[in-house]
Amino acid sequence: MDESLRAQIDSNLSHLDALVRRGRRLHESLVADPSDKSALVANRAWQQDIGVAINQLSGGSKAHWLARAFSEAFLLRTTNGQVIEAVAPAEIVERLLGVLDQAALSLARMGEGEGAAASAPAPLPRRFEFVHNAELRPVLEQAYIDSRDALVQGGYSQALMNTSGILEAIVTDALEFRGVETLVDVEIPAGKIGDWSFGDRLALAEKAGVIRGGCARLPEIARRYRDITDTDRNPQATISERDARRTMQVLHVVMRDLDPGR
Repeated sequence: MDESLRAQIDSNLSHLDALVRRGRRLHESLVADPSDKSALVANRAWQQDIGVAINQLSGGSKAHWLARAFSEAFLLRTTNGQVIEAVAPAEIVERLLGVLDQAALSLARMGEGEGAAASAPAPLPRRFEFVHNAELRPVLEQAYIDSRDALVQGGYSQALMNTSGILEAIVTDALEFRGVETLVDVEIPAGKIGDWSFGDRLALAEKAGVIRGGCARLPEIARRYRDITDTDRNPQATISERDARRTMQVLHVVMRDLDPGR
């Protein structure tokens, strides 16, 4: 690959990563207080910076898929397709983070799609470097991408299932690394950590200070995600866009708890 093109791709990826980090901090602030004036001001500046980046990456074309995804992020639709006029700021931040993820993935694939590396898969992002089980990291990265794609495509059941599975996996990894013997002043369920229910793992992680209280916002259906599937692990319940997106929001909060420097 031409070195100047590689440098341009790397520069754009670095810029997108910085925008994602800003967005996650904004999202956490707006979830805690949707009327936080300083966060709202920062949010407007962040959205403007995203618009500039998207315009550059799409070549200024409003018909480009990335430009369309950016515009669509500001609309939230009901289950029958009607546009909701008022959308919570945190919801829009969540959608824009999805657009940034798509842009970064597209750039990474572009970088791997030329020359001798044309047949090589694009490298996955490194969101889950904080996970102690190294073999689990690429699995989680792919599951995260699949969940994002499902959200964008309206596959809310699949998105919630994937996101809940990621959340359970990273909390389990953190608890196993911490060790049951260190969980003092809390009632420990019987059996190994892997035998505990999803709800027990979340509750123990919060009581032990492994994570904070972000899981209070986790939809009940996400807590029961293992119980709503058939024998082929297909979801047998109707899941709303709001529940799917809120589950993703909780995942981001927990990821921040487990990796404070992100």
